[in-house]
Amino acid sequence: MRVLVCDRLLIVRHGLSSLLENETDIELIEATGSGIDAMVLTRRHHPHVVVTGLNLDGISGLELVRRLNHEKLDPQPRFVVLSMEENEDTISTVLHAGVSGLLVKEVTREQLGSAVRAAANGETTLAPQVATRLVNWFVQQEPQVEAPLRPVLDSLTAREREVLTLFARGLSVEEVATELFIGTTTVRTHVYRLRCKLRLRDRAQLVSFAYRAGLVQNSGIGH
Repeated sequence: MRVLVCDRLLIVRHGLSSLLENETDIELIEATGSGIDAMVLTRRHHPHVVVTGLNLDGISGLELVRRLNHEKLDPQPRFVVLSMEENEDTISTVLHAGVSGLLVKEVTREQLGSAVRAAANGETTLAPQVATRLVNWFVQQEPQVEAPLRPVLDSLTAREREVLTLFARGLSVEEVATELFIGTTTVRTHVYRLRCKLRLRDRAQLVSFAYRAGLVQNSGIGH
């Protein structure tokens, strides 16, 4: 898959590039610090995924995401954002911009590679720190278990509930696979089925459902 890396700071661009360049299934097509150049490079090289920081020259990373999401490109690029901040306002703004991944400055090679692959597959990846903050936000906003969701929860298989619970706790696909002693492909299949059954769009909505249905508070893996 073709990947474009963007960040205003040279050291960050080099760092992100070095994390990706040894991945055999990823082709790093270019790295730039300019939001305008990123738009031109995206139109020219048609990357599957754009990995970008929020601070770019010319236009911001968020503006880059918004503009490219409104263009008809083939393939339509997915976006993984690297944020230096983890506050609720930043998380909300980035997710509403239409990204497929939100990582933080402590990102590892495995996390970045996993997020890029997930984005290319139309999935959403959140850094564990981000997932934790998202869960805490839902605790504050919706402290009471929503009883009407329990029948929907009861329609899930035991394994689907296990996967959903671990996702809500902030684990990645790879970490869920390790925890449950199953393959990552199997985990992705369970996530796909969960999204179909629950009619949810992405990981953030899965986390929301798990908390509103009381699964996180009351789990119990396998209960």
